[in-house]
Amino acid sequence: MKADIHPQYHQAQVHCASCGTEFTVGSTAEVLRVDICGSCHPFYTGKQTIVDTAGQVERFQKRLERSAKL
Repeated sequence: MKADIHPQYHQAQVHCASCGTEFTVGSTAEVLRVDICGSCHPFYTGKQTIVDTAGQVERFQKRLERSAKL
């Protein structure tokens, strides 16, 4: 291995812009700023909503029921 070609590894402070949460991770950057973290992301908080565009979910459900009858 060549000497002095690898980046320095730091314990980085992560700052969430939307909820203000701060936590520490390992990274080559010293400070990280994120828009959404695991504390405020809708998928992880359980507040996720499905946006149904033009009844696509209902059409899929009907197709699934028809294939189950066969």
